[in-house]
This record gives sequence, C-alpha cells and structure tokens, in this order.
Amino acid sequence: MAYWLMKSEPDAWSWDEQIQAGSKGTAWTGVRNHAAKLNLMKMAKGDRAFFYHSNVGKQIVGIVEIIREYYSDPETKPGEPWVVVNVKAVGPLPQPVTLEAIKAEPKLKAMVLLNNTRLSVQPVTVEEWKIVCKIGGLK
Repeated sequence: MAYWLMKSEPDAWSWDEQIQAGSKGTAWTGVRNHAAKLNLMKMAKGDRAFFYHSNVGKQIVGIVEIIREYYSDPETKPGEPWVVVNVKAVGPLPQPVTLEAIKAEPKLKAMVLLNNTRLSVQPVTVEEWKIVCKIGGLK
C-alpha cells in the first residue's frame, strides 16, 4: 500500500461532501498539473490518502481510500491528458493536523507538503503517514 496527500479547497469540495458521497465515493476531478497527474496514475486500488483542506483551513482533516484506479477525467474534452481516480472517505482524523503542526515536527521537514506547496496530489512516506496519524489522534 502506498500513501498520498490530496488537496481540496473546501469551498470547491469539502471533507463533509466527501463523507456524504458514501461508500460509492467520487471521482477526484480538476487536477491540471502534470506532476499531480503522474501521482494519480501511480495510485493503486486500496492505497490511502490524507484529505487536506487547502487555502481555507490548511489542515489534514480525514483519510480517503482509492477505490478505482486512474481513467480519463470526464470533465475534459477527448484527447486531453487529464485523469482522475475515485476515492471514498475512510474517516476523519480525531484531531485535524494543521500545516503549522506539520511544520513544527522536525521529522516531517522533508514532507512534500512543505517543499512543493503547490502540488495538489503528492506522495507521503510510510514514516510521515505514521507521524501525521499520531499527531491526528490515530494509533
């Protein structure tokens, strides 16, 4: 299993909306960056990702699971290179993990979130995953 972080602006698609989508999940649409697209293409069914509220909040609020591997983004014209994966909510973090909390943890200094701030879909190492889950109140 691989781990990821997926950013969403809460006024465009929020954690509450992701939960409301239920077990059928939703397509993660709107990715228009080639590096982020390549990360979507690396995701496998069963991988987990942090759901990060960007711009407003700037915090990890929950965990989603990849339930369908990449396919053409249905919001694009034929021939455009953009892809989506489908995700479903696994559950919220008991305590959201803020960007400030991540910056304050020395063991997370190499995290992509801190070093490539504009990348909307990014990998997370196993160690980073464990640390963030612990900060967020998961065991």
